[in-house]
Amino acid sequence: MRRWIVAMGGGTFASSGTRTPLDDVVLSLARARHDKARPAICFIGTATGDDAGYIARFHAAFADVAETSHLALFSRTVEDITPFLLGQDAICVGGGNTASLLAVWRAHGVDAALRLAHDARVVLAGASAGSICWFESGTTDSFGPTLHALTGGLGLIPGSHSPHYDGEPQRRPTYQRLIEVASLPAGIAVDDHAAAIYDGPELVEVVAAHAGPTAYRVERGPDGRAIETPLAARLLP
Repeated sequence: MRRWIVAMGGGTFASSGTRTPLDDVVLSLARARHDKARPAICFIGTATGDDAGYIARFHAAFADVAETSHLALFSRTVEDITPFLLGQDAICVGGGNTASLLAVWRAHGVDAALRLAHDARVVLAGASAGSICWFESGTTDSFGPTLHALTGGLGLIPGSHSPHYDGEPQRRPTYQRLIEVASLPAGIAVDDHAAAIYDGPELVEVVAAHAGPTAYRVERGPDGRAIETPLAARLLP
């Protein structure tokens, strides 16, 4: 059984509470894990401080097709996090402040629990901060309005990552510059409404909700300049 990670640039239930084609990819993988019509899917909204509206939008998007739950850490109600997360078929991580998310996770042992969930073939997914967290490093606005390099991700996927590659004007030039000056290692950038799907550390495919969005390999060339290579994306129904 594969160890799926779905790294989405953006374009999920987060804004409307309605499932998008990218969300349906996560749902499909969760269903396939144990051939369940209604898989167990958990939302982790640490990056926005367990924002109640964000949590409500998750439940609104998935409650008709899955057994939904969420893991709150600021008003914690789950005493033993590891078995709780191991009982899920998929875990969706919301966007927000990536640096704060990682710090809070480590304080509560969520980082270790997620590693065990990954080994147990629980589907891991997320957009923005919920996408960056699976990599070693990435671009972040965690420290203010200007984008910076962030290190100390979970490292389930090697290299660096930039979400919102076409959705925020500074994402593309900043990511390339940080790779050029070796502040970040080579990695993958993902447009909004696209996702990179991994089996463990290996990229399996790129999918997109409509024509246009995709993902890119970005690396430092021999002359020190960033090389951006677009990857073909499969259009979702």
